[in-house]
Amino acid sequence: MTVRVEREGALALVTLARPERLNALTPEMMEQLADATVALQKDGEVRAVLLRGEGRAFCAGADVGTMKGLDVLSGRQRIQRAHRVIAGLANMDKPVIAAVRGATVGVGWSLALACDLILASENASFSLVFKKIGLAPDGAAAYFLTQYIGVLRARELMMSARVVPAAEARELGMVNEVLADDALDARALALARELAESATFALAMGKRMFRAAMQPSLEAFLDLEANAQGLVLQSDDRKEGVAAFLEKRKPNFVGH
Repeated sequence: MTVRVEREGALALVTLARPERLNALTPEMMEQLADATVALQKDGEVRAVLLRGEGRAFCAGADVGTMKGLDVLSGRQRIQRAHRVIAGLANMDKPVIAAVRGATVGVGWSLALACDLILASENASFSLVFKKIGLAPDGAAAYFLTQYIGVLRARELMMSARVVPAAEARELGMVNEVLADDALDARALALARELAESATFALAMGKRMFRAAMQPSLEAFLDLEANAQGLVLQSDDRKEGVAAFLEKRKPNFVGH
Protein backbone atom coordinates (compact mmCIF):
# COMPACT_ATOMS: atom_id res chain seq x y z
CA MET A 1 0.00 0.00 0.00
CA THR A 2 1.32 3.44 -0.89
CA VAL A 3 -1.00 5.00 1.69
CA ARG A 4 -0.52 3.47 5.12
CA VAL A 5 -3.10 3.88 7.91
CA GLU A 6 -2.08 2.91 11.44
CA ARG A 7 -3.78 3.29 14.81
CA GLU A 8 -2.33 4.46 18.08
CA GLY A 9 -5.26 4.44 20.48
CA ALA A 10 -7.60 7.26 19.45
CA LEU A 11 -5.04 8.64 16.99
CA ALA A 12 -4.90 7.58 13.33
CA LEU A 13 -1.58 7.96 11.50
CA VAL A 14 -1.94 8.34 7.72
CA THR A 15 1.37 8.10 5.85
CA LEU A 16 2.04 8.73 2.17
CA ALA A 17 4.41 5.85 1.52
CA ARG A 18 6.08 6.31 -1.85
CA PRO A 19 9.35 7.89 -0.72
CA GLU A 20 11.34 6.89 -3.80
CA ARG A 21 9.11 9.30 -5.78
CA LEU A 22 8.88 11.93 -3.04
CA ASN A 23 5.34 10.64 -2.39
CA ALA A 24 4.08 11.92 -5.75
CA LEU A 25 0.43 10.95 -5.96
CA THR A 26 -0.81 8.32 -8.39
CA PRO A 27 -4.53 7.80 -9.07
CA GLU A 28 -4.36 4.68 -6.90
CA MET A 29 -2.92 6.69 -4.00
CA MET A 30 -5.73 9.23 -4.36
CA GLU A 31 -8.28 6.41 -4.21
CA GLN A 32 -6.61 4.99 -1.11
CA LEU A 33 -6.54 8.42 0.52
CA ALA A 34 -10.16 9.10 -0.33
CA ASP A 35 -11.24 5.74 1.08
CA ALA A 36 -9.17 6.38 4.21
CA THR A 37 -10.85 9.73 4.89
CA VAL A 38 -14.29 8.11 4.62
CA ALA A 39 -13.32 5.26 6.94
CA LEU A 40 -11.72 7.59 9.49
CA GLN A 41 -14.72 9.90 9.52
CA LYS A 42 -17.01 6.95 10.26
CA ASP A 43 -14.75 5.40 12.91
CA GLY A 44 -15.99 6.69 16.25
CA GLU A 45 -12.88 5.45 18.03
CA VAL A 46 -10.63 7.73 15.95
CA ARG A 47 -10.55 11.19 17.53
CA ALA A 48 -7.64 12.81 15.69
CA VAL A 49 -5.66 12.22 12.49
CA LEU A 50 -2.01 12.91 11.65
CA LEU A 51 -1.11 13.12 7.94
CA ARG A 52 2.56 12.80 7.00
CA GLY A 53 4.93 11.72 4.23
CA GLU A 54 7.51 8.97 4.42
CA GLY A 55 11.10 9.92 3.71
CA ARG A 56 12.48 13.34 2.85
CA ALA A 57 9.37 14.94 1.33
CA PHE A 58 5.74 15.39 2.27
CA CYS A 59 4.34 15.18 -1.26
CA ALA A 60 5.76 16.27 -4.63
CA GLY A 61 2.27 16.71 -6.08
CA ALA A 62 0.61 14.54 -8.68
CA ASP A 63 2.75 12.01 -10.53
CA VAL A 64 2.98 13.77 -13.90
CA GLY A 65 3.78 10.45 -15.59
CA THR A 66 0.20 9.35 -14.92
CA MET A 67 -1.27 12.41 -16.68
CA LYS A 68 -0.49 11.52 -20.28
CA GLY A 69 -3.41 10.67 -22.51
CA LEU A 70 -6.12 12.22 -20.34
CA ASP A 71 -9.41 12.84 -22.12
CA VAL A 72 -12.53 14.65 -20.88
CA LEU A 73 -13.79 11.66 -18.87
CA SER A 74 -10.49 10.55 -17.35
CA GLY A 75 -9.53 14.15 -16.61
CA ARG A 76 -12.76 14.74 -14.73
CA GLN A 77 -12.32 11.48 -12.83
CA ARG A 78 -8.83 12.61 -11.83
CA ILE A 79 -10.05 15.90 -10.39
CA GLN A 80 -13.00 14.21 -8.68
CA ARG A 81 -10.62 11.80 -6.91
CA ALA A 82 -8.62 14.74 -5.63
CA HIS A 83 -11.78 16.51 -4.51
CA ARG A 84 -12.90 13.47 -2.51
CA VAL A 85 -9.63 13.61 -0.60
CA ILE A 86 -9.65 17.38 -0.05
CA ALA A 87 -13.28 17.45 1.10
CA GLY A 88 -12.71 14.36 3.24
CA LEU A 89 -9.83 16.01 5.09
CA ALA A 90 -11.37 19.47 5.39
CA ASN A 91 -14.82 18.26 6.47
CA MET A 92 -13.70 15.56 8.88
CA ASP A 93 -15.35 15.98 12.28
CA LYS A 94 -12.10 15.52 14.16
CA PRO A 95 -8.78 17.39 14.24
CA VAL A 96 -6.46 16.71 11.29
CA ILE A 97 -2.79 17.71 11.52
CA ALA A 98 -0.26 17.77 8.68
CA ALA A 99 3.42 17.14 9.50
CA VAL A 100 5.36 18.52 6.54
CA ARG A 101 9.02 18.18 5.62
CA GLY A 102 10.82 18.71 2.36
CA ALA A 103 9.03 19.32 -0.92
CA THR A 104 5.32 20.11 -0.69
CA VAL A 105 4.19 20.80 -4.22
CA GLY A 106 0.98 21.35 -6.17
CA VAL A 107 -1.83 19.12 -4.96
CA GLY A 108 0.52 17.93 -2.21
CA TRP A 109 0.33 21.45 -0.79
CA SER A 110 -3.46 21.27 -1.15
CA LEU A 111 -3.49 18.17 1.06
CA ALA A 112 -1.68 20.07 3.81
CA LEU A 113 -3.89 23.15 3.39
CA ALA A 114 -7.00 20.98 3.81
CA CYS A 115 -5.81 19.97 7.29
CA ASP A 116 -6.65 21.95 10.41
CA LEU A 117 -3.07 22.58 11.54
CA ILE A 118 0.23 22.45 9.63
CA LEU A 119 3.55 21.78 11.36
CA ALA A 120 6.58 22.19 9.11
CA SER A 121 10.20 21.16 9.28
CA GLU A 122 12.68 23.98 8.75
CA ASN A 123 13.62 22.28 5.46
CA ALA A 124 10.04 22.26 4.17
CA SER A 125 9.19 24.20 1.03
CA PHE A 126 5.91 24.94 -0.71
CA SER A 127 5.08 25.73 -4.32
CA LEU A 128 2.21 25.92 -6.78
CA VAL A 129 3.89 24.57 -9.90
CA PHE A 130 0.71 24.07 -11.94
CA LYS A 131 1.57 26.65 -14.61
CA LYS A 132 4.81 24.81 -15.40
CA ILE A 133 2.80 21.89 -16.81
CA GLY A 134 0.05 24.06 -18.27
CA LEU A 135 -2.52 23.58 -15.52
CA ALA A 136 -4.61 25.85 -13.33
CA PRO A 137 -4.36 25.24 -9.57
CA ASP A 138 -6.44 22.37 -8.22
CA GLY A 139 -7.08 20.61 -4.94
CA ALA A 140 -8.74 23.85 -3.71
CA ALA A 141 -5.32 25.50 -3.36
CA ALA A 142 -6.74 28.83 -4.57
CA TYR A 143 -9.61 28.53 -2.10
CA PHE A 144 -7.49 27.79 0.96
CA LEU A 145 -4.67 30.22 0.17
CA THR A 146 -7.15 33.05 -0.42
CA GLN A 147 -8.67 32.33 2.99
CA TYR A 148 -5.28 32.19 4.70
CA ILE A 149 -3.21 34.94 3.06
CA GLY A 150 -5.58 36.94 0.82
CA VAL A 151 -6.16 37.15 -2.90
CA LEU A 152 -3.16 39.32 -3.79
CA ARG A 153 -0.53 37.07 -2.23
CA ALA A 154 -2.27 33.86 -3.30
CA ARG A 155 -2.45 35.05 -6.90
CA GLU A 156 1.26 35.94 -6.85
CA LEU A 157 2.14 32.42 -5.68
CA MET A 158 0.10 30.94 -8.54
CA MET A 159 1.56 33.24 -11.21
CA SER A 160 5.17 33.01 -10.05
CA ALA A 161 5.15 29.29 -9.13
CA ARG A 162 8.01 30.22 -6.82
CA VAL A 163 9.21 28.07 -3.94
CA VAL A 164 8.21 29.37 -0.51
CA PRO A 165 10.58 28.26 2.28
CA ALA A 166 9.18 27.21 5.64
CA ALA A 167 10.17 30.40 7.46
CA GLU A 168 8.35 32.60 4.93
CA ALA A 169 5.33 30.29 4.99
CA ARG A 170 5.17 30.80 8.75
CA GLU A 171 5.41 34.59 8.38
CA LEU A 172 2.62 34.61 5.79
CA GLY A 173 0.35 32.52 8.00
CA MET A 174 0.39 29.33 5.93
CA VAL A 175 1.86 27.06 8.62
CA ASN A 176 1.37 27.05 12.39
CA GLU A 177 4.86 26.06 13.54
CA VAL A 178 8.32 25.59 12.04
CA LEU A 179 10.57 23.10 13.82
CA ALA A 180 14.01 21.58 13.47
CA ASP A 181 13.79 18.59 11.18
CA ASP A 182 14.67 16.12 13.93
CA ALA A 183 11.98 17.62 16.19
CA LEU A 184 9.07 17.57 13.72
CA ASP A 185 7.82 14.02 14.22
CA ALA A 186 7.87 14.13 18.01
CA ARG A 187 6.09 17.51 18.14
CA ALA A 188 3.44 16.45 15.60
CA LEU A 189 2.76 13.22 17.49
CA ALA A 190 2.54 15.02 20.81
CA LEU A 191 0.08 17.58 19.43
CA ALA A 192 -2.01 14.91 17.71
CA ARG A 193 -2.15 12.84 20.91
CA GLU A 194 -3.15 15.91 22.92
CA LEU A 195 -5.97 16.73 20.51
CA ALA A 196 -7.14 13.09 20.42
CA GLU A 197 -7.60 13.26 24.19
CA SER A 198 -9.36 16.62 24.18
CA ALA A 199 -13.04 17.60 23.80
CA THR A 200 -13.16 16.46 20.18
CA PHE A 201 -16.94 16.78 19.84
CA ALA A 202 -16.66 20.47 20.74
CA LEU A 203 -13.76 20.82 18.28
CA ALA A 204 -15.88 19.20 15.57
CA MET A 205 -18.65 21.73 16.12
CA GLY A 206 -16.07 24.51 16.07
CA LYS A 207 -14.73 23.24 12.76
CA ARG A 208 -18.25 23.40 11.31
CA MET A 209 -18.52 27.03 12.43
CA PHE A 210 -15.25 27.92 10.72
CA ARG A 211 -16.42 26.19 7.53
CA ALA A 212 -19.70 28.11 7.63
CA ALA A 213 -17.75 31.37 7.92
CA MET A 214 -15.94 30.72 4.62
CA GLN A 215 -17.62 32.10 1.50
CA PRO A 216 -18.13 30.63 -1.01
CA SER A 217 -18.44 27.14 0.45
CA LEU A 218 -15.71 24.64 -0.29
CA GLU A 219 -18.20 22.49 -2.20
CA ALA A 220 -19.25 25.38 -4.47
CA PHE A 221 -15.61 26.20 -5.14
CA LEU A 222 -14.76 22.58 -5.95
CA ASP A 223 -17.56 22.52 -8.54
CA LEU A 224 -16.14 25.63 -10.19
CA GLU A 225 -12.62 24.20 -10.07
CA ALA A 226 -13.70 20.90 -11.63
CA ASN A 227 -15.29 22.72 -14.58
CA ALA A 228 -12.31 25.04 -15.11
CA GLN A 229 -9.66 22.35 -14.74
CA GLY A 230 -11.66 20.03 -17.00
CA LEU A 231 -11.24 22.58 -19.79
CA VAL A 232 -7.56 23.20 -19.02
CA LEU A 233 -6.82 19.47 -19.08
CA GLN A 234 -7.79 19.44 -22.77
CA SER A 235 -5.61 22.41 -23.71
CA ASP A 236 -2.56 22.24 -25.96
CA ASP A 237 -0.51 23.92 -23.24
CA ARG A 238 -1.32 21.17 -20.73
CA LYS A 239 -0.26 18.48 -23.20
CA GLU A 240 2.94 20.39 -24.00
CA GLY A 241 3.63 20.98 -20.29
CA VAL A 242 3.38 17.30 -19.43
CA ALA A 243 5.49 16.28 -22.42
CA ALA A 244 8.18 18.85 -21.56
CA PHE A 245 8.27 17.73 -17.92
CA LEU A 246 8.71 14.08 -18.86
CA GLU A 247 11.32 14.94 -21.52
CA LYS A 248 13.13 17.29 -19.09
CA ARG A 249 13.05 20.31 -21.40
CA LYS A 250 11.60 23.81 -21.34
CA PRO A 251 7.96 23.85 -22.47
CA ASN A 252 6.88 25.86 -25.50
CA PHE A 253 3.50 27.20 -24.44
CA VAL A 254 1.21 28.82 -27.03
CA GLY A 255 -1.60 30.13 -24.81
CA HIS A 256 -4.41 27.70 -25.68
